[in-house]
Amino acid sequence: MRAAVLQHSGMDGIGIRDDVSTMDVTDVLVRVRVRAAGVCHSDLSAATGRLGIAPPVVLGHEAAGEVLEVGPDVAGFAVGDRVMVSWVPQCGTCPWCQRAQPELCTYNTTPGYRRPRFVVDGSPVAAQAGCGAFAEEIVVTQHNLVPLPDDVPFEIGALVSCGITTGVGAVRNTAALRQGDSAVVIGCGGVGMAVVQAARAAGAATVLAVDPVAAKRELALTLGATAVAAPDELTGVMGDGFDVAFEAVGIPGTIRAAYDATRRGGTTVVVGVGAPDAVVPFTARELYASGRHLVGSVFGSSDVRRDYPRVIDAWRDGTLNLEPLISGRIDLAELPAALEALRGGSALRSVVVF
Repeated sequence: MRAAVLQHSGMDGIGIRDDVSTMDVTDVLVRVRVRAAGVCHSDLSAATGRLGIAPPVVLGHEAAGEVLEVGPDVAGFAVGDRVMVSWVPQCGTCPWCQRAQPELCTYNTTPGYRRPRFVVDGSPVAAQAGCGAFAEEIVVTQHNLVPLPDDVPFEIGALVSCGITTGVGAVRNTAALRQGDSAVVIGCGGVGMAVVQAARAAGAATVLAVDPVAAKRELALTLGATAVAAPDELTGVMGDGFDVAFEAVGIPGTIRAAYDATRRGGTTVVVGVGAPDAVVPFTARELYASGRHLVGSVFGSSDVRRDYPRVIDAWRDGTLNLEPLISGRIDLAELPAALEALRGGSALRSVVVF
């Protein structure tokens, strides 16, 4: 079958191969026929080496599809079921699942990313984020799957499976943004655009969208932002700061900018995935004296069994407009070009359609 295999870090390390196979389906594993896979900035970061994922690895983590085969111990899923694939499985037994923080489940974040899920050239190969969504078929655990309703297109299901839920959850769960709050969103990619829409839906009085790309700023205005600014304009328009600042890029400069744009006593939410060696400079005094809350938002602090249906309901009733976030529907062979477009800022989120 076809799959996008990262042989070595760097864009030239991506190969679209047709000789990849999956591992056997055993225990609680499920084989899924991928129908749509979103091209996320995290996939770009994985390919370039920014996330520190060791190749070889099959890329991709945001998908929806149909169940082809279930292991003998699988419960709740059957062949033919439509499903969304979550890169954050919920084992239900680890300390974080027991604390109602399933987004921090250790099942995937420790050994899961290194478990072989594919076979390439006769050797076992891992899957990005335990998924490897840029493949015609994938093998994941039953804990990775959530039912996809029949009325939801696979492309929408793929977006909901990661990027949209991350952005919406950052607003609803992590920040618990309140009616009348002011918010700034730094970074208007797919996740940032979801933050913009969710913030307005939550009743934010002000939503300032910040991005260097003019076309993204214009789109943010149509999706609910009350004002926009280029990064070099932020200081001049932030006044005493915002109640909540959302950072959706994941680099030290934008994290620092989000913190500086937060009012005293406000909340800075780091949504973007940063490099493991990236350092953000803060002084001990300012962390104490500002009274600001600085919090990371892993996957929007989401519980997929609760939040996927909520996000889909918001899409159904028009609260979330997701079609403008799809830059294009592409074949797997076009993945390298789609990642380059993402890096250049000209795309929000292409969707690979199988």
